[in-house]
Amino acid sequence: MAKKPAGETTGKAAAKSASKVLADPKSSKAAKTAAASALTQSRSKETTSAKAATAASKVLKDPKASKDAKSAAASALTQKAKKK
Repeated sequence: MAKKPAGETTGKAAAKSASKVLADPKSSKAAKTAAASALTQSRSKETTSAKAATAASKVLKDPKASKDAKSAAASALTQKAKKK
């Protein structure tokens, strides 16, 4: 993961959602990948990797994904490094 500008971290609500997703045995692999990325960024200045961004995108497109999974995925995608 690359470093990002200060001030961009996962919020408390998204971090709580990510934690719920990781604890849920029914969560998909993509949801857990996105949640792990979002949770990692709650206390660091790293950006979302391409792999985690792809997983987050899949979660957001999945009509069966939980609200918590979508919240964590959205947070992870928001923190993806911008292309130059």
